[in-house]
Amino acid sequence: MSVAALRLLRCQRLSTARPSTAKKVLTWKHFREAAKVTGAVVLGGCLFITYEVAALGKAVTVDTSAILQEKYKSYIYLRTNPSDENENFTSGATHKVRKELHKAARRFLELSSRLLLLSLDERRINVDADPHEVALWVLLKRTQSENKTIRLQAVQELADNHHWHDYQYQTAAQILDQRTAIGLARTPQVDLRFFRPPPVLPLLEDGLPLEDELRQLLASLPQSEVDRCVQYFTSLALRESTQSLAAQRGGLWCFGGNGLPYAQSLTSVPSEKVESFCLQALVQHSKVQSHCDPIVANGGLQLLQRVYQLRRDSLKIQRNIVRIIGNLALNESVHQAIVQSGWVSVLAEMMQSPYVMQASHAARALANLDRETVREKYPDGVYVLHPQTRGNQPIKADVLFIHGILGAAFKTWRQRDREALEDEQESGSSNDYAECWPKSWLAADCPNLRVLSVEYDSHLSDWVAKCPVENQRKSLAFRSQELLKKLKMAGIGERPLIWVAHSMGGLLVKKMLQDASADPEMQALLKNTKGVLFYSVPHHGTFMAEYSINVRYLLFPSIEVRELCKDSPALRDLNESFLNIAKEKQIPVLSFSETLPTNIGPMLNVLVVPKQSANLGIGELIEVDVDHLSICKPEKKDSFLYKRSLQFIMESLQNFISH
Repeated sequence: MSVAALRLLRCQRLSTARPSTAKKVLTWKHFREAAKVTGAVVLGGCLFITYEVAALGKAVTVDTSAILQEKYKSYIYLRTNPSDENENFTSGATHKVRKELHKAARRFLELSSRLLLLSLDERRINVDADPHEVALWVLLKRTQSENKTIRLQAVQELADNHHWHDYQYQTAAQILDQRTAIGLARTPQVDLRFFRPPPVLPLLEDGLPLEDELRQLLASLPQSEVDRCVQYFTSLALRESTQSLAAQRGGLWCFGGNGLPYAQSLTSVPSEKVESFCLQALVQHSKVQSHCDPIVANGGLQLLQRVYQLRRDSLKIQRNIVRIIGNLALNESVHQAIVQSGWVSVLAEMMQSPYVMQASHAARALANLDRETVREKYPDGVYVLHPQTRGNQPIKADVLFIHGILGAAFKTWRQRDREALEDEQESGSSNDYAECWPKSWLAADCPNLRVLSVEYDSHLSDWVAKCPVENQRKSLAFRSQELLKKLKMAGIGERPLIWVAHSMGGLLVKKMLQDASADPEMQALLKNTKGVLFYSVPHHGTFMAEYSINVRYLLFPSIEVRELCKDSPALRDLNESFLNIAKEKQIPVLSFSETLPTNIGPMLNVLVVPKQSANLGIGELIEVDVDHLSICKPEKKDSFLYKRSLQFIMESLQNFISH
């Protein structure tokens, strides 16, 4: 600018002056004039630029709150209110400045690494984040490691750290892969914010009732490879309308607990009854491997999700739904579909249920989904009572519980009923009540044992007993073969094993050991049997089989009645076979016998299994002053019945579980 002013002045002098050969010298006055012109131009330019920048800033102001709102919309979970709205301004500003400096440092490191062609350390690339964010991202990255030990440790650390912020749980929920999500769901007391909620389901077409959707699903499934009773109830669910079901009366249902049936009308909540029929049929279809893919392909997972959310007040319907999911999870080809339809979050929540039956059904389904740490598969009717989650405790032996006729996998093994204890424990706390003492007590006393419970044919006791083929119940031999296949899938026989059986369950144990002794593929099961515990098992039959037909029908189905006749040849042969096996393999045996009659109806008390029948002829026999239903239900943890049972289990396994 100054040079231009000087040239202009010189040109003016040259144009007005006469030609002269003398050289003119610039004075200080000339420099001062040039400085004035230059200053005016610079000042004007600065004022103009400042005005333009201010105007541009007003025109393009960015609303950061709107950006944040859009950011929060992408989150899955709801935002939590700030815990302290009056946050210290100085500390906040310091944190922001430190964060900006860290960002600048990271950019410098990135640029340097590119220029120098050096690798960038993982710890340095995250220097802009606070320690919690760094830890989260490092753990998430480790869950993808090729090393299984590193993956498992990362999942455990994710669940153990409870200091994550809400947005970090949200981020993790969207990033977790299938394997990690299932692992977290099987971690004790995991934070449920790690899991994405089930996807929003579309509305039903044209207001179609839910039971009609279930009927359509059943109609799309093949009717092959299923039990004849299942076919009957499937047809019933497809044929009957809600109104006709409400008009029906009667029907014999079985209440799991004492195992004694009672009459219940179908008039209450008709639509729920229709759904129950359909779900019972779907349970049986899900047992057939070739039917699993059609269930998934025809939208069964989403439909079951809808029923589950609608019937949150019905524990029984929810158990049947999760039972179906557990059966489907036996097929690894549908694992991805199960996860994508939102069932992991549902199962994780159900795992934390205070109800043993709910938690155990969810534990079975998650164990079948977890192919990272679980080698075994748990078919329908085989439930793990302990451990139900991942843990560091090595499993050294198995204890298997088998109920009797009309029993159940959980309620048969509950503590003695609260009503019976009220008079004896007026001041006691009901919080100590055990819904399933093998899960609550035995697992605590022997944490390195795997405790399982088996349920067989229990679904028949939950249905209206008017199936045309119901009198063709499965025999003891059929049940033995069926259970042996399931137990082999669950890994029974690979570790030292203790059998615990009540009533006819003891006969089933003896039959399975007899069949295993004749099967070369089941020799490991026989070899690893280290003890058998019997609760009132009718080794020599029962007088109940000689009562009237009404009483026989009430307590035992027809085939079981014939098999339980006192001193029947089948029982005698079975008993002799078991005695030979026990003596040859030196299997310890402990038997408990009832001494009190059991109330089976108005003014009808019967000693179901007398001492003579409970006496196996080998091992120790202990008489207990209880009835047939309470012989397997200890009064409390320090009662003789439980303490002696625990002692037998620990003594039989002392060479395997001792440290």
